[in-house]
Amino acid sequence: MMNSYDFEGQTIVVTGGAGGIGVECAKILAAGDAHIHLVDPRAEALEAAVETAGPGQFTTHVSSLEGPQACADALDSAGASPYGLIHLAGLFEPDPFDPGIQDVWDRAIQVNLKSAYDMSVAFETRRAQDAVARMVFTTSIAAGRGSPDFTPYSCAKAGLHGLVRSLAKKFSPYVLVNAVAPGIIVTPMTTDLIAQRGNYATDGTILGRLGEPSEVAQVIAFLCSAGASYINGQIIQVDGGTVLR
Repeated sequence: MMNSYDFEGQTIVVTGGAGGIGVECAKILAAGDAHIHLVDPRAEALEAAVETAGPGQFTTHVSSLEGPQACADALDSAGASPYGLIHLAGLFEPDPFDPGIQDVWDRAIQVNLKSAYDMSVAFETRRAQDAVARMVFTTSIAAGRGSPDFTPYSCAKAGLHGLVRSLAKKFSPYVLVNAVAPGIIVTPMTTDLIAQRGNYATDGTILGRLGEPSEVAQVIAFLCSAGASYINGQIIQVDGGTVLR
């Protein structure tokens, strides 16, 4: 069941907007009358995302967010000062743990961590001034538990924890900065991992099932809403109780 929020007149930028969680965020935000600006490196996927999300106020921007200028351009292309930034852009790539292969580490840090920092810097000077703004990042339970085959990914996501808590202090009280930490969510990004782990993937949660993108999107939308006005600097686990195992 989709909760309804009031985002009328507010522009919310969603990076990684063509992904499974991004599309579900777009649906909820559109139902609340937000202007949703979807950013993703895949042009065709963005078109499909807008179609899937249904009726609403949508704009799109194609970008891989490589560097400060690209991040600034992504925000400027929204056409209005953003009230919210939902940063879902990320890369989930196994690591060969080979001293001769550093590109996996470099990509993990760039896509999962540095882009978040660059978006934060750009957002602070472009955000709407007429309301307490929102920034929501997506980390992972791998940040706290570690993932043996995804070491660079785990490190980058752990770095996001520090970024969220630092920015929550730096931008308070004008911006609320939080993050969600999903477990294994059924999206194209996790297809191979789910196939490899089989029943272990579901057995690792106390709910006995994997998460759906809409279940993460509902938490993100709440963090952007007026109801989350006293939540700041938090990492919210959305993992079906996996961290309790």
